Amino acid sequence: MLTRGDPSAALRAGSEVHRGIADSRERCSFMKMRKKISLKPPQLGPRLQRAFRYAAEKHAGQTRKQSAVPYLSHLMAVASLVLEAGGDEDMAIAALLHDVVEDCGGMPRLREIRKQFGPRVAKIVEGCTDSFGEPKPEWVERKKDYLREVKHADVRTRLVSASDKLHNVRTILADYRQDGEAIWTRFSGKKEGTLWYYRALSDEYQRRSPNRITRELEIAVAQLELAVRKKPRSSKEFTKEFTKKFAKKKAAANSGR
Repeated sequence: MLTRGDPSAALRAGSEVHRGIADSRERCSFMKMRKKISLKPPQLGPRLQRAFRYAAEKHAGQTRKQSAVPYLSHLMAVASLVLEAGGDEDMAIAALLHDVVEDCGGMPRLREIRKQFGPRVAKIVEGCTDSFGEPKPEWVERKKDYLREVKHADVRTRLVSASDKLHNVRTILADYRQDGEAIWTRFSGKKEGTLWYYRALSDEYQRRSPNRITRELEIAVAQLELAVRKKPRSSKEFTKEFTKKFAKKKAAANSGR
């Protein structure tokens, strides 16, 4: 209950109401999109074909981490997940292009995407990007920044981003089952950082407007944790442990300078 003369309480209450309305509208928008597309498939035309060629050209020669798997396979998988979850053509295009800015040119590439594929696609791609230039910020800080950004992303961006992370986790799990602990050398965050990041992302995606992709991501992350640790852990536990370890390493590195 609000009391007279307490403007801060009123502001807090107003903010909570505004966020609740925004979340409700976002869920309603996504449900309408799903209903519409479930009744009639999205129109996929020359723009999607052009985006595929664009992605293939920009990522030519790139492979998945320390493997011979063409990077294009990941982009195709993410686009497939987006379409299976009810995404439209713009979202599928953004899925194909979601790593172009980060890995193939930074902000000039984003401007090019906006010009060639429109502002809606560019907005989603921007929302899936955690680094816009070289050198990239320190890994853990970059990931923390992205976790903060994704909290405020729109429902379409979150769906494409979650599809990207779902395919990543499924790939990591398959590789872990095949190659074991050796896989962690491929990742900047190593074992602890990688597990922390995907658990934190999964929890965030489930927090607001959950859908089939976020639920599948939750399952995949839990399976990875079980394979590695035999016991799933919360993102708060991971964050506390990983942040503490990272702070110690950073302090040790600074003292040695």
